[in-house]
Amino acid sequence: MKRRLLLSSLIGLVAFSSVPAPVFAYDFVPNYVISDAEMTDVSSMTQAQIQAFLDAYGTLGSRSFEDVDGSVRTSAEIIYNAANRNRISPRVILVTLQKEQSLVDDTSPKQSQLDWAMGYGICDSCNHETEAAQRFRGFAKQVNSATLQFGEGYMADLAAFGKTLAGYGPGVTVAVDDILLTPANNATAALYTYTPHTHGNENFSKLWQRWFTHDYPDGTLLQNVEDGGVWLIQYGTRRPITSRAALLTRFNERAIVPVTSTSLAVFPTGRSISLPNYSLLQSPKGTVYLLVDDSIRGFVSREAMRAAGLNPEDAINVSFEDLAGYREGSPITSDSVYPQGALLQDTKTGGVYFVENGSKSPIMSREIMNTKFKNLAIQPAEAGELDAYPTVEPVPFPDGTLISPNGKSDIYVVSAGKRLPIPNGETFLSYGWNWDQVIKTNDRSIDILPLGDPIQPIQAIEPNDTQSL
Repeated sequence: MKRRLLLSSLIGLVAFSSVPAPVFAYDFVPNYVISDAEMTDVSSMTQAQIQAFLDAYGTLGSRSFEDVDGSVRTSAEIIYNAANRNRISPRVILVTLQKEQSLVDDTSPKQSQLDWAMGYGICDSCNHETEAAQRFRGFAKQVNSATLQFGEGYMADLAAFGKTLAGYGPGVTVAVDDILLTPANNATAALYTYTPHTHGNENFSKLWQRWFTHDYPDGTLLQNVEDGGVWLIQYGTRRPITSRAALLTRFNERAIVPVTSTSLAVFPTGRSISLPNYSLLQSPKGTVYLLVDDSIRGFVSREAMRAAGLNPEDAINVSFEDLAGYREGSPITSDSVYPQGALLQDTKTGGVYFVENGSKSPIMSREIMNTKFKNLAIQPAEAGELDAYPTVEPVPFPDGTLISPNGKSDIYVVSAGKRLPIPNGETFLSYGWNWDQVIKTNDRSIDILPLGDPIQPIQAIEPNDTQSL
């Protein structure tokens, strides 16, 4: 499945103002729902990415539950841990939560939805009140039991015997809803074993394609040429950036790609981005928070604010509803080191580090510094001061950046913390990018980012192609 657009025959002359609109279509192939690699890709989302994904839709991200070990954990942590424990992609969990109980985008779920989050333990001949199903009641039990069934049940049986106990397997033809189905791979056989209906698996396929099969990589900035609005593409949603201050403090304007409203319409709308980075936000109860990207950190006292060089009078009054969409990080005390972050330059070696929360991240090139910290002044620091901070991973280029190593023709787009190869010029131009947006840099800055899969071109179709939603 790909979103498609009609390319101009003068593709080499594509300009921002003439980027055509893609026409989105769902493609459901009953015999092939997702790949085996997608089913078991436990590294497809970090815990932070799962949290941000949930926050972009409904209220599940703000909820915590008793986990299977008795500890209380957030929804995102429960999903992340179960995925890694049972070797099933967290994306499969998210899609199943939505397919079964609409939990991802529901802003006011019922307790019954949470209790039977993955639909596990419920069959066509039983219900929520069946005594045998009660041991599976509860959000964490549902997530763990379903992923355990997928990983150690279905996928293990398929690897050992070529089919599941229910008889689904690659190349095995079975009747499902009055049609003959022959799963093409283990993942599809496992999904039909879990939900033995074409309608349920079609819903799974549609959600997967909507959320996790995108033409525009995560981190892309799109600007509506009709009204000038700028949107961030993230986790399958388009998040409106509603203030210029937010745009300038969080993103690189050079990376913006103008598109039509039709191009934007295929993405569901996510939570808006309206406040500048490092804003001070005051809750109705008087607690002041520091906004850092999509998280907030509360100050334990006014003294802690002043120790960070901040004025409590600069805090913006916000509602609890405004704060609900952000992850809450660790509190800021008077002893917190550079909670806003700082660029420190070793006066002896000239090396520059980003210091935040008491640790330092090396900056491997001026290009990274100018892209990520264009509004942050460099402060000189003696080696002794820098030695006091432990060194952590280097600062990478932000998502949405186009990068190329010096002296080479390779071009990558940064998305979800990876560098995705752009295979050729036609693919590059089909996304509406401009060659001037590509940042040339050293190999060290490129190699920080793990290599992802090459992006696919947005394919041309004939004008009479009638595919649509």
